[in-house]
Amino acid sequence: MIETSQRRIVIGDVHGHYDGLIKLMEFIAPTSEDQVYFLGDLIDRGPKSSHVVNFVKENNYGCLLGNHEQMFFKIVTGDHISTSAMQAWLYGGGQATIASYEKGTIPKQHLEWLESLPLYLDLGDIWLTHAGVDPELPLAAQTAEQFCWIRDQFHSIEQPYFTDKLIIIGHTITFTLPGVTPGQLAQGQGWLNIDTGAYHPRSGWLTGLDTINNIIYQVNIFNNSLRTLPLAEGVVMVQPAKIATRRHKQRA
Repeated sequence: MIETSQRRIVIGDVHGHYDGLIKLMEFIAPTSEDQVYFLGDLIDRGPKSSHVVNFVKENNYGCLLGNHEQMFFKIVTGDHISTSAMQAWLYGGGQATIASYEKGTIPKQHLEWLESLPLYLDLGDIWLTHAGVDPELPLAAQTAEQFCWIRDQFHSIEQPYFTDKLIIIGHTITFTLPGVTPGQLAQGQGWLNIDTGAYHPRSGWLTGLDTINNIIYQVNIFNNSLRTLPLAEGVVMVQPAKIATRRHKQRA
């Protein structure tokens, strides 16, 4: 493929790792001609969630609602939140998010911005959402439950959900899928997963993908190493049957 000057960069789950994100963005060096999108899960687990939210918001980058933003918004704005829901969010990294805000106070502007985040973005040839879609439901019948949370039911589809669009997702760390090693992207039938597990001690890789030129940009948040590689060299095809087998074993 001939590289073009304009790029369309999609960035995977940051999870509060602001310093790594800035290093990645400096490496990518987007211009005013480039488009930049985030797949959600900007927050939780890492130490600087508030900085990440502010960075994406102030730069007016496209961003989707992830399951961690959904939990965060419900916890801090909802009434009668159950103890179990609160504990689940705190255990999943929420405590680090609260600590990243001065005196634990979340600015109104951040809450309003989070509330405005879309569940998906249709960019023509690619379609962005955080987790995936339910392959058995029409698009109009799907909710945040599917777009933000689904995993194996989507990964195991045997035919693409869209005939003319590639679905790009985060949410599920790629190396948890069969045959994928830390840092590699995962591809299935009509979908591509770029969440390479920035926060996870087995990985540390934060990924940005130029979907026009098919170039992967990565930073490792643990050792600050940087790398680029063609998409074809950094992606592993995931077999639907292996995901389906895993789903069957989990239900057994």
